[in-house]
Amino acid sequence: MQLIYNTLALNEFCKVWAEKDFVAVDLEFVREKTYYPIPCLIQVASDDEAIIIDPMAPDLDMKEFFKLLQNKKVVKVFHSCRQDVEILFRLSGKVPQPIFDTQVAAMVCGYGESVGYERLVKEVLGVELDKSECLSNWQLRPLNPKQLEYACGDVTYLVKLYQSLSQLLKKNGRESWIKEEMEYYADPQTYQVNPDEIWQKIKFKSHNAKALSNLRDLAAWRERRAQEKNVPRPSVVKDDLLAMIAAGAPKNKDELMQIRGMRRDFAFGKLGDEVMMVLAKVKVDKKIAKANEKEEIKACHALVEILRLLLKIVSQEEKVVARLVASDTDILRLAAFDDANNPVLQGWRYEIFGQKAMALRAGKTAIVFDPKKKKINFVEQA
Repeated sequence: MQLIYNTLALNEFCKVWAEKDFVAVDLEFVREKTYYPIPCLIQVASDDEAIIIDPMAPDLDMKEFFKLLQNKKVVKVFHSCRQDVEILFRLSGKVPQPIFDTQVAAMVCGYGESVGYERLVKEVLGVELDKSECLSNWQLRPLNPKQLEYACGDVTYLVKLYQSLSQLLKKNGRESWIKEEMEYYADPQTYQVNPDEIWQKIKFKSHNAKALSNLRDLAAWRERRAQEKNVPRPSVVKDDLLAMIAAGAPKNKDELMQIRGMRRDFAFGKLGDEVMMVLAKVKVDKKIAKANEKEEIKACHALVEILRLLLKIVSQEEKVVARLVASDTDILRLAAFDDANNPVLQGWRYEIFGQKAMALRAGKTAIVFDPKKKKINFVEQA
């Protein structure tokens, strides 16, 4: 293991790794006080060596490393890649290509939903990891040997996980499945936040068009402010308070102050001014509603339950995580006969679940339990 903080040393490793089939990559970062994550370490390993890059080192030029990330002959292996790839995308302007995510691969191989790195290493490799340094302040310098050892372990075992899971995927004929899943993470749009869509991630009980429109515009305002100031969203205003403001629709600062949990300095300060300006300009969209609520109205609830049962049966038979095959929204859409672009009707999902679901929905297939063999069968209907 080497700590790399100069360009020459980094370039030498990148030159060697450009000839490899794959490299494992992991990042240590902090984002407690910022909107954008601060990269503190980048760990990289091949099958025979590992390094730790210090992106905080002055005058370190990572151009050759970014070039390696774009080398399509070299697979970039991550575990739960979303945040790491987002940081690399922000640093370099490009998404690493191609990507392999061991967490997704583990779900495809039946190891459970969103399985953590520590647990996966234990289950697949039989190694108990020391996670005592997981809460380290990675911005502090110098780093101690124990921190470096911990950081290095995040990629050295990742190499072995990749090799093991790749063999299992090949054995089960599921290499194409993981390739399909990685298309989402390879798309730059995955890492570009649209402030106008952030409201959909906030828990909100009301289906009132005015309240939802308020929430949409308030959430977009908060997102842009957090980005501009580079601060976490909750430091501007927390989700629950934002939702109460949207539902209460205050017309002035005195009414804003009456919102439960509101601070006086917020209501009568600059943030209060901005909130009132946002609310004054809201254009109510009468069509606005959560997609799954629309589908729930149209869907046959008995059919929804049957499709959920089918999903459970198929996922158990195929030893794959059910949520990876179909989300609840996918099931609702299928039950509502809303087939356009439904993920369950595409690729490997269609092969193992979608076509059975369509046949069941059309009354062409029945689910039958064989009491002698204690097995569930799918029987074609005449």
